[in-house]
Amino acid sequence: MGSLGTNPMSFSAIPDDKAAFEPLNPEDVRAYLHKAVDFISDYYTNIESMPVLPNVKPGYLQDELSASPPTYSAPFDVTMKELRTSVVPGMTHWASPNFFAFFPSTNSAAAIAGDLIASAMNTVGFTWQASPAATEMEVLALDWLAQLLRLPTTFMNRTSTGRGTGGGVILGTTSEAMLVTLVAARDAALRRSGSVGVSGIPRLAVYAADQTHSTFFKACRLAGFDPANIRSIPTGPETNYGLDPAKLLEVMQADADAGLVPTYVCATVGTTSSNVVDPVGDVADVAAMFSAWVHVDAAYAGSACICPEFRHHLDGVERVDSISMSPHKWLLTCLDCTCLYVRDAHRLSDSLETNPEYLKNDATESGEVTDLKDMQVSVGRRFRGLKLWMVMRTYGTVKLQEHIRSDVAMAKMFEDFVRADDRFEVVVPRNFALVCFRIKASGVMTEKDADEANRVLMENLNKTGKAYLAHTVVGDKFVLRFAVGSSLQEERHVRSAWDLIKKTTGSIMD
Repeated sequence: MGSLGTNPMSFSAIPDDKAAFEPLNPEDVRAYLHKAVDFISDYYTNIESMPVLPNVKPGYLQDELSASPPTYSAPFDVTMKELRTSVVPGMTHWASPNFFAFFPSTNSAAAIAGDLIASAMNTVGFTWQASPAATEMEVLALDWLAQLLRLPTTFMNRTSTGRGTGGGVILGTTSEAMLVTLVAARDAALRRSGSVGVSGIPRLAVYAADQTHSTFFKACRLAGFDPANIRSIPTGPETNYGLDPAKLLEVMQADADAGLVPTYVCATVGTTSSNVVDPVGDVADVAAMFSAWVHVDAAYAGSACICPEFRHHLDGVERVDSISMSPHKWLLTCLDCTCLYVRDAHRLSDSLETNPEYLKNDATESGEVTDLKDMQVSVGRRFRGLKLWMVMRTYGTVKLQEHIRSDVAMAKMFEDFVRADDRFEVVVPRNFALVCFRIKASGVMTEKDADEANRVLMENLNKTGKAYLAHTVVGDKFVLRFAVGSSLQEERHVRSAWDLIKKTTGSIMD
């Protein structure tokens, strides 16, 4: 990697003052996008040979490129050259088939095309009237996905009998899904408890297992819940680190007895650390005793539930209030795309609705349409539904299921490799396509020694540039996470990664 060897500003030293500025000149659009598409195609062709993790230092890009914006224009070829020589070498390549660190950020040709077209149209579909097709497409794509997941019709925007009471919205991330449902649950609990305005907020309590994503606890604070009333319920190996309904009941009952108002419970299908699945139905039954809102975070593993053999992980979903899953993780739809479904859409929109004079229109007043601005924090919104629809329309259910099953099979193969090597242990039972493993303590090696050995193993693996793994802590043990699922991954990449792990382990244990 290196700079171009010439000050980038020098390329734009002579402006073309006579030419009219036409940022959407059709010929420029065609030429620039052709070059961009060629770049993308070449990127995917060559990505396997690139180091997964870059070897750069903070601030490197300001040294590579100019620290000040250019005064005059430059040919688009100059921009593309700087992208290749300065930006790409500083990227962590999430699309690399040697990327195993985090839950995948999958992609596909159909999704990229959909995102490109949506960006070109650049619609701002805050109301139905602002862009009818954008709203209709989002509603249709969400209902298609709901059918693939076999969600109850109560979560759908439209059913065979007409408009439903539930519905969905495509948000950016799970963080947003948690935040908006927490706000709706907060307002419902305040009404239920007879609070005058927001005076009752200090009495509201929320619940989740200690394995729940950290974004939940952040969203609780943003929604105004007292940190002292945010319950992180301990988990252990006896439930494979899943939420124990008995413990949940005990904590919620103690809060109710103390005069608090149990308000919201978050259950997870596929936790980030170890892919644990909380018992959705049992959690919903406990929450119902207190009229608390139940949200299911299925950001990663929800995609797997389009396969019948994994759908049981959502059993009981008909008794929850909301569920979110992110096709940008495992369903070949590029960032950002989180699908939130609610059983009663009015409970969400009542808390988030805005109705300024300049947005009033006949379609909204008719009550026959959904203005998606009223199901999210912001007013403006991207045309996210297009790429999700294009993925489902182009590949169909069978191909999408094949994609999920292939990743799970590769993860099972890796798990078998680990179990067959007596230097290692699988720390928690594998769910879906994540294997949590480590060098195990044995002989004179203590648990503390094993933690350090695993830390060194991960660092040495990642330094090679040939694989990228991340870690977590489960039951006070330092654990390596091997997440299969990059869109370009094949069995040979998993085998190569295992060979590298064995070789690296041998070098640090000899």
